[in-house]
This record gives sequence, C-alpha cells and structure tokens, in this order.
Amino acid sequence: MRIWVDADACPNPIKEILFRAAERTKVALTLVANKPLRTPPSAYINTIQVAAGFDAADNKIAGELRAGDIVITADIPLAAAAIDKGGRVIDPRGEIYTKDNIEARLTLRKFMDELRTSGVDTGGPPPLNHGDRQAFARQLERLLSQPVTADFAPQPPPGGA
Repeated sequence: MRIWVDADACPNPIKEILFRAAERTKVALTLVANKPLRTPPSAYINTIQVAAGFDAADNKIAGELRAGDIVITADIPLAAAAIDKGGRVIDPRGEIYTKDNIEARLTLRKFMDELRTSGVDTGGPPPLNHGDRQAFARQLERLLSQPVTADFAPQPPPGGA
C-alpha cells in the first residue's frame, strides 16, 4: 500500500498530517506536483515533480497507483480514475469517494462547470478549518487501518467487459 497525494492543491496542514501518518505507520507517501516541494527527511516520504501542464500530476498518479493504494485529492476525475483502478480516495476535507458516490460527484462537477462557463459566479470552497483537518485525520486513520482486500480490485467498466 502507498499513499499518493495530488500535492499542487493539497493544503499544508493536510500534508503535515500525512507526513506524521507516513512516519507512524511506515507507509510510503508520494507527493506529486508540478513544482518542487519541501518535505521532512524520511525514508517513507518522497516527491515526484511532473512537467507543468493540465492534469500532469493527475495522470502520473492515475498511471502509477495500484489497487489498495490511497489517493488524496479534491480532483473528481482523478478520484474516479483511482476508484476504477481499485484505489481508495479521500479529499482534504475528509470525504471518502467510493464507487457508490463518485458518479454523483462527477455529475455535480459537470453541472458546476456548465454554470461557470455560462458566466455564473459559483464561488469557491470555504477555507479549510480545524473541523476539516480533524475529519481528514479521522478518515485517513480509518483507511490506513483497513486491510487491503479484493474489495479494492479494479472495477469493471459499466455494462461489463
């Protein structure tokens, strides 16, 4: 099992929680970003810098992750790709994405994109707060304590195949 982080947009307090968890659990943590990142010295923490470009970090994570890995991202298409490969996904506010809720998130994302394209100001997410950090830490612990089983095998595409 490895933890993958879509690090370009991951808040620093969440990275700090991840650094501590990697050390405590001895689980490999890889932060992927298109800029250099500072991390504490650790045998369990590394970074991958990808070229600047739309979805470069997302594509790297989606290409490298394996069933049972944990992915930290707020990017819904990356979350869907990770779930399709059997990954477990949590966003920086502590929401766990699953095969049961990802389609609704994709639909909502598409709707919000359409609103923004038509000129509607949809605002952004509220600032990360203490409760969000606690929720993230709690859900991360839950995922880290779950055994990696066949439940995390890649999901077949809709309609079989």
